[in-house]
Amino acid sequence: MSDESGTERYLRLTVELTVEVQDLAGLQEAALKEINHPDADLDDDERREQAEMVSADDTGATALQWLIEPDHVLGLIEHVEQIEPREAVLGVEPSDGPSDEEDDHDHDHDHEH
Repeated sequence: MSDESGTERYLRLTVELTVEVQDLAGLQEAALKEINHPDADLDDDERREQAEMVSADDTGATALQWLIEPDHVLGLIEHVEQIEPREAVLGVEPSDGPSDEEDDHDHDHDHEH
């Protein structure tokens, strides 16, 4: 989307979220379902490779990556009709747990401006 003057403005949105995996098997099962879904843009070799990666990862990070749609982040933004997503990159990695800083905040409605 460009404004009236024809100049484009881009913003890179960075979101950090720490989650606790309470059911690794269930998480992996859901990811495998997504991998094997007919709409997944994968050939048979890619499906097999991704399924092996999900099954071998005992952190759950690979499985979770299959279940998060980066476009869903836009649901967190009011006035979403004012922006148009151009690129989405998602990374999921193991964590040691919530940082001490996170413990000091109300997780549901804490916004920093």
